[in-house]
Amino acid sequence: MRILHVLLFFLINLTAVFAQNHEHGDYPLKFGTNYRIYPGNLNQTEVFIVKSPLDPQLLFSACNTLKFYPFFISEGIYTSANGGSNWTGNDTCTGTPIEFHGGDPGITIDKNGTFILTRMGRSPFVGLYSHYSLDNGQTWSPQNVISTDDLERAALATDVGPESSYFGRTYAVWVKFALPYPLMVAYTDDAAQHWITPKPINNPLNRSAGGDIAIGPDGTLYACWAGVIDVTPFNEILVGFASSSNGGEDWSVTENAFAVNGITGVLPNKKNIRVNGLPGIAVDTTSGVRRGWIYIVSGQKNLAPAGSDPDIILHRSTDGGNTWSQGIRVNQDALNNGKTQYFPSMHIDKYGAINIIFYDDRHTTNDSAGVFLARSLDGGNSWHEYEISDHNFQPAPIGYLGQGYQGDNIDITSTDSRLIPVWMDNSTGIYQIWTVPIDFSDVNHIGEVDQSNVAGLKQNYPNPFTNNTRIGFRITSVGHVSLKIYDLPGNEVMELVNEIKYPGYYEVEFNPALINKSHFTGNGIYIFRLILQDRVETKRMIVIDQSLSH
Repeated sequence: MRILHVLLFFLINLTAVFAQNHEHGDYPLKFGTNYRIYPGNLNQTEVFIVKSPLDPQLLFSACNTLKFYPFFISEGIYTSANGGSNWTGNDTCTGTPIEFHGGDPGITIDKNGTFILTRMGRSPFVGLYSHYSLDNGQTWSPQNVISTDDLERAALATDVGPESSYFGRTYAVWVKFALPYPLMVAYTDDAAQHWITPKPINNPLNRSAGGDIAIGPDGTLYACWAGVIDVTPFNEILVGFASSSNGGEDWSVTENAFAVNGITGVLPNKKNIRVNGLPGIAVDTTSGVRRGWIYIVSGQKNLAPAGSDPDIILHRSTDGGNTWSQGIRVNQDALNNGKTQYFPSMHIDKYGAINIIFYDDRHTTNDSAGVFLARSLDGGNSWHEYEISDHNFQPAPIGYLGQGYQGDNIDITSTDSRLIPVWMDNSTGIYQIWTVPIDFSDVNHIGEVDQSNVAGLKQNYPNPFTNNTRIGFRITSVGHVSLKIYDLPGNEVMELVNEIKYPGYYEVEFNPALINKSHFTGNGIYIFRLILQDRVETKRMIVIDQSLSH
């Protein structure tokens, strides 16, 4: 029993230190004054943001821009060269023919730094069209046709992985408004100068809605969509999923990956604005322990773990989409408390953290909304939440654009040092794009991520531990890496890493249930050793095996 008492002493003291480092709690941590990225006199809705693969400080944001007297619709083009601190732009995409733009932008930046935008066309140019810019959005090409079908907004993704066979290819996916309402795909290999003829990804029994696409670390494509019932209000009842390992030529399709109950309809307390729970998809492309994990987020209610009011629900797959987790409730307020969360947008940052922003009224009246960030550093198992808006607003429909329209999308990306969310807010009298940069140092909790640029071994976290722990290390040059666990007499317990690694920060998980039991006795102190070429580092960890403590 003596060793257990010693271990518990360490545990109590380490827990006290950890608590001191988290005394700020989650919300209401503030990140600074919110500001509009491009103040104007047009409504700015349907907000998107991406970063350049060549320069993470270079940001590109776009939206619908609208006015009614006289009627005008286009796509706002806004850029920042310094990670979101300053913005320039134009409320009109200048790619000809300007007078026939229909909004609903999809945006990306390809491997060469070319800005690519897709948009809807207006009669007589019905369909989906693209423009490209070679000067960071200052000037735009004339339109190129992708499809002349009646369709939904397209989502874009560009393959920026040099190891991929399709490096540089840009993909667009959208739902075609004709039976059986399939998800369509097209791609370009020359920066939107030409597109292949679109083809259907699926042949659904339930009409598809929404549609999103992400690219894995090896160039594999992943797409998702909602399956909806055939009568108004076209409730979302399932999420479909598809993958392609050959650049979009062929697809493996699961029409019903998991059930949902989307929030499609209106929010009576918010002046009957129209909402949906359409799914968004993201993939971890970092070198961490969750590399390749796929996440899908949506807005749901009345289907566990969602409550009777709209909640944000995440599903994840650790095996390429073959199987999916049960739903994970992202917002951490009390279940069934009458509060509303809606319009989630998700981004995986360089740490492999899941970042989801959404509208939320838990700190205001139910006719208003603020903006929250939920962040998970462990694949969705636990969440920290922050209110990132410094004021609330009262959502209201924009007239003449269909029942309850206020725009359906907000977005988030990151630079090397911070998160950059964007959302729409009508507190000035019209909808405008708002933001507030969020430094990683304000949301990375002690022990959970490594923020230094120094090569070496990090202390495992948590420590002490019972079921599993994480060990991090950083390398600054390519080379062979060895990471092993030993008992105090020096017997090898388990090998965690033995391979060539490229510069970066890595984390591996150590689970005592998987180790060589001949040299593992449960409770005790163990050594983990990292060898980086000719450099050796060791640290100690404490295991508390509850099954051996009685």
